[in-house]
Amino acid sequence: MKAAAALAFGVLFAWGLGISGMSRPEVVLGFLDILGDWNPALMFVMGSAVPIYMAAWFARVGKRPLLGGPAPKGARHDLDGRMFAGAALFGVGWGLCGICPGPALTLLGRPSAGGLLFLACMLCGMLLYRVVDARRAGANPA
Repeated sequence: MKAAAALAFGVLFAWGLGISGMSRPEVVLGFLDILGDWNPALMFVMGSAVPIYMAAWFARVGKRPLLGGPAPKGARHDLDGRMFAGAALFGVGWGLCGICPGPALTLLGRPSAGGLLFLACMLCGMLLYRVVDARRAGANPA
C-alpha cells in the first residue's frame, strides 16, 4: 500500500511540475526576473501547493503520517549558520540555472546537456555534504 501511494504521489508530483512549467528553466528564470520580463505564472503553483500541504499537515493522525509508519526522527528546527548557508547556496544555484532539485529529476524524461550537468553537480554536492558532515561529526561529536 505504501509503495503504491508513493508511486501515485510521485507521478502526480511529476505531472504537476510538468503542467506548471517548473521543469522548464526558462519559466523559472522568468519568474525570478522581477525587474525584467517577469512571468508570474509560478505564483499559481505556490498558491495551490500551500493549501494542499496545509490540509495534509492538519489531517495527520496524532504525530503519525497519514499512510502509517513512524514520523521521521531528528528533524532540526533551529536557525543556524549551516541552515542559512545551505539556503543561500540552494537559492544561488536555483537562480543561476532555473532548475530546482525536485523538477531536475523530471529532466531525465527529456535529457539535455544542461539538465544532465545540473544533476551531476547536484549529486556531487550531496556526496560532498555527506563527506564533510561525517568528518565534522567525527571531529566534534555531539
